[in-house]
Amino acid sequence: MRELGRHFVFEMFGCDRKALNDLRAIEDAMEKGAVDAGATVVGKVFHKFAPQGVTGVVIIAESHLSIHTWPELGYAAVDVFTCNTATDPMKAYDRIADLLKPKSSSIMELKRGLLTEGKD
Repeated sequence: MRELGRHFVFEMFGCDRKALNDLRAIEDAMEKGAVDAGATVVGKVFHKFAPQGVTGVVIIAESHLSIHTWPELGYAAVDVFTCNTATDPMKAYDRIADLLKPKSSSIMELKRGLLTEGKD
């Protein structure tokens, strides 16, 4: 059996509230995190909400990274999905965590598209 991709779900709690609302810093950390992970960045879209919060997606040739922040709660939800087993999503996590400084986090890995070779 092989997988088509790996999907990491990172939940970050007790984050730096100012960093959670800094669109430019988040965009930079997400893009650099993708590169650190060995992915190829092909596009990005980020948005800052009023009065607070940031959402964004870095599109990579291998799939995507996304983030949604709640500064008022000190929380960030981050997804990294890659269809290339040569990439290392934990390197993206490290870059983002360096910025957001979570006091705690949870990490879930999902294997996506589990296929039995030679069968549909």
